[in-house]
Amino acid sequence: MLVLSRRTRDSIMIGHQIVVTVLSIGRDQVRLGIEAPADVEVHREEVYRSIQHANRLAATSAGDVSQLAGVVRPGPAAAKPGDATRRDDPAAPAPERHDAERSGSATSGTATP
Repeated sequence: MLVLSRRTRDSIMIGHQIVVTVLSIGRDQVRLGIEAPADVEVHREEVYRSIQHANRLAATSAGDVSQLAGVVRPGPAAAKPGDATRRDDPAAPAPERHDAERSGSATSGTATP
């Protein structure tokens, strides 16, 4: 293990693309900022271990996903049973689209509906 001493606003480089910066130092906590390419996954260790555990369960479940219910939580966009806004519901209203979406424009400005 490499052990380094750094002060607030000091950084370290990991490879050529990852920068770890000390943002603040408290009594029993250090805040770090991590700059990494979008294709590099960055997780807290406990989150990483939870993902690995869920992957192992999924690989050995033989189709029984009931074991995963306590490990994997649905995201905020998960549809609930009977939700009237599901895309496959023909009676559901169409989602609002912005002007940029209608014209096919891909500008970074803010469009109003």
